[in-house]
Amino acid sequence: MVGRPRRCHDRRVGVFDVAADAYVRFMGRFSAPLSGPFAEVGLAGVDRSARVLDVGCGPGMLTCELVRRQGASRVSAIDPVESFVRATAASYPGVDVRGGTAEDLPYADDTFGATLAQLVVHFMRDPAAGVREMARVTVPGGRVSACVWDHAGGRGALSGFWRVVQRCDPEAEGEATLAGSTAGDLTRLFVDAGLREVDETLLEVRREFATFEEWWQPFTLGVGPAGAYVRGLNQIERVGLEGALREEHGDGPVTIQAGAWTATGVV
Repeated sequence: MVGRPRRCHDRRVGVFDVAADAYVRFMGRFSAPLSGPFAEVGLAGVDRSARVLDVGCGPGMLTCELVRRQGASRVSAIDPVESFVRATAASYPGVDVRGGTAEDLPYADDTFGATLAQLVVHFMRDPAAGVREMARVTVPGGRVSACVWDHAGGRGALSGFWRVVQRCDPEAEGEATLAGSTAGDLTRLFVDAGLREVDETLLEVRREFATFEEWWQPFTLGVGPAGAYVRGLNQIERVGLEGALREEHGDGPVTIQAGAWTATGVV
């Protein structure tokens, strides 16, 4: 059995206060392929001349897709992690990139034709306040959209990891209880924020890794709750967890089929 490091899903910035490259290597391998289908949903019916906002942009996976569709001058992005803000600004110099939180967006009312948050709501300190802010800065008739991995249903990008962890360490929390991780969670948040015509669906992505090491190594970079959990293990515990994961997945290839609950609503 592995040990019991500190509780793994602190919603604060700390679990993502890492180098942008580490985030890209860990979660970017799943969030990048998700960004296309998510943008398709979030920008449905939105004029190509409209300004759009990426809330919790990270190092810019969704930002990239929004720039492709809307043009850099019409895209704004915000994130509380300084390294992510720098990375996104460097990659997309025409984008208005700022530091800040979802719960206190530094934009005027009715600014954007669409506001999107990819894999962010479950890490907001106050998800209800964050969604209300997203609605506030969106024009009447504009779209607000968010997606979160289906952690509760066991179909998240990291669900296979957490299943093995919790067999080894039953006290590990995982991410299944985070806001938005269960079917209907995002819909309730959106309706409570006053959004109308709310629709929730499941978007799916598939990634294949040639070897176990290719899939496993980014977990050691300390990114997010999963990375924090691994980093909190001592050497013996980490070797034990790696062995249990290898027994579960084999030497490779490792295929991850992941689903993200996705909600959209109209202001």
